[in-house]
Amino acid sequence: MKLAREIAGDGRFVRQPNRFTDRLGPPEPGRYRLYASYACPWAQRVLIVRKLLGLEDLLDVTIVDPIRDEKGWRVPGGEYLSELYLTTDPEYAGRYTVPCVWDTVDKRLVTNDFPQITLDLEMSWSTSPDLYPRHLRADIDAMNDRLYHGLNNAVYEAGFARDQGAYEEAVSLVFATLDFLEARLAGSAYLFDTLTESDVRLYTTLARFDAVYYGHFKCSIRRLTDYPALWAYARRLYAIPAFAETTNFDHIKRHYYVTQTNINPSQIVPVGPLLDWNEPDLSRP
Repeated sequence: MKLAREIAGDGRFVRQPNRFTDRLGPPEPGRYRLYASYACPWAQRVLIVRKLLGLEDLLDVTIVDPIRDEKGWRVPGGEYLSELYLTTDPEYAGRYTVPCVWDTVDKRLVTNDFPQITLDLEMSWSTSPDLYPRHLRADIDAMNDRLYHGLNNAVYEAGFARDQGAYEEAVSLVFATLDFLEARLAGSAYLFDTLTESDVRLYTTLARFDAVYYGHFKCSIRRLTDYPALWAYARRLYAIPAFAETTNFDHIKRHYYVTQTNINPSQIVPVGPLLDWNEPDLSRP
């Protein structure tokens, strides 16, 4: 299993670097195709931003099957995402990850650099709504860094840890970050004074927290629903169509519980949790 290569000698999960890091060129209808999964939080970010910015006609999308097997993500039609990776780099030996963007003209993968893809779309393809406003960029970058190390990736560091100490260190960081975010959002609709890239990055982890990370990744000190401000914030974002329409809890649960047999060898998908994501947010006027 390729994931085993990302477990360090001390039992810590160390995510592989992104292999393809070219920047997206100018928008060109029909040229670029996004490969994404509703199950993957990194891919959902791009799907959300694509809808928020109204880029559906400029960036085509293929949604892969949520159940990943030994060949990787399966593309509709019976092909595998690995074929695009190996066409671009026949020596590639890492995991085949989503999101990634294929150039249909040059016949190559341009990028699987998930932190940069949405920024490229926001800076070069559309600025309405402005999810990465220039006057906030330094603050957004700092927030994104804190979210990645303290939550977005830390839940994986907890879930994939093969050492008790490594797990406890990661899970402590997860909940310290959630505590910080709960305090920050207690009196604010968003992480900043407007919807930004940081909100997109936070949402995709929150959407999976109670359904997957709480039990499957053993991030079980508290649930998202135990944080009043964060739970209200997550539902506030879910009320925006770009967030709700790209949130597929069936794909999310089946992917994690069926695919990650190193954690869940029975492949049984749990029933629940029963959460009302459409519950009105009464915390704000």
